[in-house]
Parts: sequence; structure tokens; C-alpha cells
Amino acid sequence: MHPYKSLPERQFWSKAVSTNFDPADVGTFRRPLIRPGEKVMSAGSCFASRLVPYLEKSGFEYVKTSSRHPHFLNIGAENLGYETFSAPYGNIYTARHLLQLAQRCVGKFSPQEDRWHCDGAVIDPFRPGLRFFARSDREFDLLTKSYLGAVLAALQACDVFIFTLGLTEAWRSKLDGAVYPACPGTVAGTFDAARHELVNLSAADVANDLNSFVDELREVNPKARVILTVSPVPMIATATHNHVLAATSYTKSVLRVAAEQAACQNEEVFYFPFYEIVTGPQAPKNLFEQDFRSISPEALEMVMSIFFASCEVGEPVRVEASPVSEGLSTSGLVDLSSRLSALECEEAAQDQ
Repeated sequence: MHPYKSLPERQFWSKAVSTNFDPADVGTFRRPLIRPGEKVMSAGSCFASRLVPYLEKSGFEYVKTSSRHPHFLNIGAENLGYETFSAPYGNIYTARHLLQLAQRCVGKFSPQEDRWHCDGAVIDPFRPGLRFFARSDREFDLLTKSYLGAVLAALQACDVFIFTLGLTEAWRSKLDGAVYPACPGTVAGTFDAARHELVNLSAADVANDLNSFVDELREVNPKARVILTVSPVPMIATATHNHVLAATSYTKSVLRVAAEQAACQNEEVFYFPFYEIVTGPQAPKNLFEQDFRSISPEALEMVMSIFFASCEVGEPVRVEASPVSEGLSTSGLVDLSSRLSALECEEAAQDQ
């Protein structure tokens, strides 16, 4: 009698994948990931932003610590999902960016290149696609203070923090290692090889960043649980010498390993297999659109139904996909805002 004789069927490829595949079996946990009445905060890549409507309508309380003044409710939506998440940080593609944001909230890190001046506007390098720019350094300082306060309030309020890892490639400042959400010059600002450089994070880098973030979170909110996922969306472009397909394979492999290590090394940190469910060889072809990159509505419905099956929640939630605006233009601050409103995320600017 060897150890494999007593294992459940879900642990054998022939019995759990080749035949009788049930996606719900991939995400089996000993207790509910989220319980009724718990407050949920989320962050991450473009894929993470598409999960937010499901979380908001699930019966959980989705943490929101920033809202518009009533006088500005009639103004159009922000660019790039800055109003989508729990606080207006927009898409956070790397664990390094997430860690540095948490450190900025408590005064442990202050980027040296913290603003760009462009045509009378003061642009935030870490939120370069904001539709509404500060018009002076004083206004920028006040807005940044309010923004970081909103992020800290969300971290302090949540019972569960969900983070979707998206990329290992990041552009950072040579001055202090501050990581940007996009390469300077793609969304805003100007690229300068003397000040900016590419880094392609390793599994050890990402795992250390995740572990350090958990430590930072525990300092401001000891009770919070963390759910890690890996975005199934392939890279839109790579700045390495590799083919984008090989670069994507590296990125997702690194993120998956790091997420597993962080989950194993930290209490109350869990990994949920969105990536495997959507990209595994068992996945039906309709989970991706014709570009082989965009996740289909069917994929979102499936992964969220499986996720909610691992939580204490009522009926499955259905959310209508919202269309992306069309039309591009290329000059001046007004045209920049128009161009950004047509993009789903900062990463897409690399393909413009």
C-alpha cells in the first residue's frame, strides 16, 4: 500500500482532468474564503478590475474609501479604472508596486521622482492616466495626501484583501527603485534612459515583495486575510529580447510560484487558481476572445461562480460587460485624456 492509493480522485490527471473535469474542484478550501458581512478590498492588474463588479454585487461589502464631491458627479468617468477599485490607485501590475504603495501610506517610502510637469499640468508618475490633473505643486501635494490616506483607510478597513498579480516586467526609477505602473512616455511623461530602467522580477523577488506587503498589511490591520490570484491575461508586449509568448510564459510561471510561496509562508494568505482554470489544457476555447488575449464574458462568469462557491454567498452574480470607448487622438493634455479613455489599462499604451 503506497501513499497514492489513498489520495482523492481530484489529485490524479486521468480522473480529474482527462475525464470528469469539474472546475469547482480546482478551488477547494477547508473553510470559506469570504463570509457574509466581511469587508472586501481588491487590487491588481486589468483582470482584477473586471472582477470588481462581481464582488460589489455579491452581498459582501466592497470597501470604497474615496468618492467624488456631489458637485462633480455629472463629470465623465475617470480613465483606466482609477474609480473602480477600493481607492483610486488604478491597476497595480506588480507586487513591488503594491509594496511600495503600502509603504508610502505609512511614510516608509517617498519616491524621489514623484511628479512630472507637462504643459501646465502636474502628473503623478504612479497614476499617469488620471483624467483630472493637478495644476500646481500645492494642489498635487494635497491630492496625493488625500489619495494615500484613502489607500491606508481601505487597508485598515478590509477583512479580506484580494490581489491579482499581472506582470514581472516593470519600469523603475534609477534614483530609488520606485516602480511605475507603465513605462514613462507611454501613458504620460518622457522616457529617459538615464533615469528609467527595465527590471524583470524573479520568483524570489516577487515572493519577497508579497511577504513584505503582508508584513506591512499586518501592521495596520492584523486581522486581514489575503487572497492571491494570477491574471490569466497574456502580456500585451515585452521589453525583453524574448518573443511575447515566451515572455508571458516566464511571467505567469514566476507569479504562480511566488504566489504559492507567499501562501505557504504566511498564515491567512491563500491562492485561488483563476489562472489554471482559464489557461489549462482542459479549458474550452471560448474562454478567450479571437485575439487569444482578452478574457471572454463566459470565462468571467465561470471563474467567479467557482470563486463564490468557495465563499459563503447566495445566488451566483451576473454582471453585464461594459463597453470600452472608442476613438484615439494624440496631442495635448485634452487629447491625451481622450486617448487614455479608450484604453482599458496602462499596459495597453505599450501597444500604441
